[in-house]
Amino acid sequence: MKCFHCGKGQMVQTTTQYYSKLPDGYVIIENVPCERCDFCGEIYFSMSVMERVDEIIAAMKMTKDKVVIADFRQAA
Repeated sequence: MKCFHCGKGQMVQTTTQYYSKLPDGYVIIENVPCERCDFCGEIYFSMSVMERVDEIIAAMKMTKDKVVIADFRQAA
């Protein structure tokens, strides 16, 4: 599939880190499945992955830690 952003590169299945700022801290989710353009580096997430990321973030909001690091594979 061609990249929607640059139109030049091909999308490659890989993983990445996802960062989110919360009111009282940050959540970092490692090993999140994505597609990355091999030309410009643009990253796309599927809807099912983003739904799971939202669930992980909602669960992490309950902690009192300033920085929370989760692994997508273990939390999924």
